[in-house]
Amino acid sequence: MKMARFVSTLFVVALCAAACGGGATPGVTLGKKIAFLLPDSQAARYESQDVPIFEAKIKGMCSDCTVDSRNARGDASAQLSQAEAALAGGANVLVLDPVDATAAAAIVAKAKARQVPVISYDRLVMNAPSVAYFVSFDDAATGPLQANALLGALKDKTNPTVVMINGDPGDSFARLIKIGAQNILSGKVTIAKAYDTPQAGPVTAQTEMADALNTLKNRVDAVYAADDASAGGAIAALISAGVKKPLPPVTGAGADLAAVQRILAGDQYMTVYKAIRAEAESAAQLAYDLAYGVAVPATMTSGKTVDNGSTSVPALLVSPVAVTRQTIISTVIADGFLTKADLCTDQFAKACVAVGIS
Repeated sequence: MKMARFVSTLFVVALCAAACGGGATPGVTLGKKIAFLLPDSQAARYESQDVPIFEAKIKGMCSDCTVDSRNARGDASAQLSQAEAALAGGANVLVLDPVDATAAAAIVAKAKARQVPVISYDRLVMNAPSVAYFVSFDDAATGPLQANALLGALKDKTNPTVVMINGDPGDSFARLIKIGAQNILSGKVTIAKAYDTPQAGPVTAQTEMADALNTLKNRVDAVYAADDASAGGAIAALISAGVKKPLPPVTGAGADLAAVQRILAGDQYMTVYKAIRAEAESAAQLAYDLAYGVAVPATMTSGKTVDNGSTSVPALLVSPVAVTRQTIISTVIADGFLTKADLCTDQFAKACVAVGIS
């Protein structure tokens, strides 16, 4: 009987190794549960991309693991209830994208009481001393990415004239990318006109760009636009002012459908794409490792941390990437972020063929 029990135990361990991947610790229980708690349904990305990508990554590592995905629909109290239900249901890890970054500290506290680690996803949970990891994008890289792309487009120009259309000075992200871009452009171009835009958007950007063109008598070599909405407004102003094509290079950020179509058409030079696949798969890998007690390689975070007001949280920050006409296929299309059907409407069919989208 002792031998039979010993063989049975070995069989269970072997099953786990086969089903749950090489990272699982011998002797652990099958079927770990991971709760994926999302903030709202306003952004279509959560249901169409984050959830299926996250689930597929987990299932690829552990076929018996369960992903409990819940969406709070913008209600912080509902998210707390969802977290409580997930914990009561035996969740081994919470991956939490908070509705309210401060209120979500209560969720982290409840998870800690059950010794369940929490990964803060996409948005940082504030004032929570026991957040295990933060997985998001390296927002500080956006401005330098835009500025370096602009310099590449201007490499044949001597002392080029640039108009800067920045975002809301009261927004921390807008300030961050502005500083990052200025640090790269300083001393390499002439910033002839610069605008900080409290009411950021295409209409305001078009007005600002029209003012710059009037002042500079249409002599503009490039436009630094902080995001795709501003890029659209700036481009509209350039066209309205009779600036001949090819238009000066215009930056953007967000990889909006309209912006990528403008890139196809040659009106916008680049945008910045944040690869949701990389973010979701990184969070899934961390969740799996935490669920099974696998040591997380130091290389995953490269020593990066973020301050959430209570502690320095180890951070896995996914680098954004530049999208130009040459990289549309290898970025937004390869990730399924945008499809041929999205991009190649009748107006852009020839442009799609020209860059190899078939």
